Amino acid sequence: MSNGPKTLNNLKEAFAGESQANRTYLAFAVQAERDGFLQVAKLFRAAAEAETVHAHSHLRAMEGIKSTQENLKEAIAGETHEFKSMYPQMITEAEAEGSAQALRSFKFANEVEKVHAGLYQNALDTLGKDVDPFDYFVCPVCGHTVERGAPEVCMVCGAKGSVFMRIT
Repeated sequence: MSNGPKTLNNLKEAFAGESQANRTYLAFAVQAERDGFLQVAKLFRAAAEAETVHAHSHLRAMEGIKSTQENLKEAIAGETHEFKSMYPQMITEAEAEGSAQALRSFKFANEVEKVHAGLYQNALDTLGKDVDPFDYFVCPVCGHTVERGAPEVCMVCGAKGSVFMRIT
């Protein structure tokens, strides 16, 4: 049973809202911890997890989760759109308005989306093949993502490799 156009738009809006709330609440949790409010930080993390439950439910209702191969292709298309169209326009507008912090954020994201598209393409190319498992490492400053080991220095933002987060 498919959704009507209004319901589909509502699901998309709800998914976006719940997804944003998840990320926002996780950022609020970090700030609450910095401020010494550990119980509030736990509450923000719990609410963030609940928002994820809602977002995943909405995505399933939209029939937005498909086979791994289809999901990889969609991820490649999304990342490619971001680094070819979305972020270049945002970079131009931030430069024109003199928004330095936004410009830095957009430039970092633009560079990393290219990397993500490549990583997804590699995963698609090797899907179903016998590949030895490995970990990913993510820069906490710009999001640069690498396979197998952190670099000495992040090629996107210059952060030390020792701060990269290991994703197992």
